[in-house]
Amino acid sequence: MKRRVEIGLLYSRSGTYRLISESCRLGALRAIADRNADPASSIELVPVERDPQGNTDRYAVLCEDILRNSKARHVLGCTTSWSRKETIPVLEKLGGTLWYGCPYEGFEANDHVVYMHACPNQHLVPLLAHVVPRFGANGFLLGSNYIWGWETNRVARDLIADASGKVLGERYLPIGETDVARLIDEIRATRPDFVLNNLIGTSSYAFIAAYAELGLEDPHFRPDRCPLLSCNLTECELPAIGEAGDGHISAGPYFRRRAGRVELGTPQPFSHPASSFEASAYASVQVLAKVLAINPDATFGDLPTIFAARKFETILGEIAIDPRTQHATLPVEIGRIASGNSFEVISRSEGVAPDPYLSHYDRAATFSHPRLKVVS
Repeated sequence: MKRRVEIGLLYSRSGTYRLISESCRLGALRAIADRNADPASSIELVPVERDPQGNTDRYAVLCEDILRNSKARHVLGCTTSWSRKETIPVLEKLGGTLWYGCPYEGFEANDHVVYMHACPNQHLVPLLAHVVPRFGANGFLLGSNYIWGWETNRVARDLIADASGKVLGERYLPIGETDVARLIDEIRATRPDFVLNNLIGTSSYAFIAAYAELGLEDPHFRPDRCPLLSCNLTECELPAIGEAGDGHISAGPYFRRRAGRVELGTPQPFSHPASSFEASAYASVQVLAKVLAINPDATFGDLPTIFAARKFETILGEIAIDPRTQHATLPVEIGRIASGNSFEVISRSEGVAPDPYLSHYDRAATFSHPRLKVVS
């Protein structure tokens, strides 16, 4: 008989970023079902699920509930960096591990977290390296008013300076705020080469719609002249955006390879997850299941040794996990939204090792030599 092993799921099913969270949850549940259906598997994964309902204050409480009131030592979950950081003290206190499947701003490594999505050298650095030579180096930075927006824009400021560009504006909105008129007015006035959009959820959807209207009024703001850039926009949110997103650019480890409108919850073939969030959650279960097959009682302290000894076949391809930082090696793709319902992959790099602190970042290799100015 298979040994039953409980694992936690901590994804919100409501709230401003529900589409992302639901995509993660769907990927995790699909992977659990597929693993349990494998007759060769020695374990049966049993999900212990809690729903924070988009309320950041509930993540730590519900994470503690999972770890105290079940046998689960591993939790898949959290969408925002805010919620991830809320759970870390609980994980440290109770000896749990969080498998985090969303892009994040970097500059973190915790023994109790496995980072299964992209960090800055796997999203923001290659994104700007692709965009700057084609559109220019002067950017306008937007963000939801929490750590993802603050820290991603902080890194972007440094990268834009390295590219000999200027930050023409930097503005933040509360999570869920949809009044974007002031942002549009400032962008119209400053005329950047690109806009880095680190808004999340409904704030992002409202801004993208308003920016499309601006592009109709002024050709400078069409996506072929001044694109919106994102490190976290995927197919799971395209139904909420529609054709307003066409032509804009995002970065991530995966974009879906088949045509057709994505409907949240619609069954997709195993080889074609609906977004990188779904794919990363699926891959998290794949890696965790292999860890538990090696040692069903494995805790956070066992992970570095296991990670150092092997690579893992996943839906994202063969990946390694750095035993020092517990970040995954991932492919890096740049995608352009096409026809309101999918991404066209315009650039791909294989097996990019994680560098969460950008300790190996090379300005000259990323942006070539700085442009010289003639001073009379």
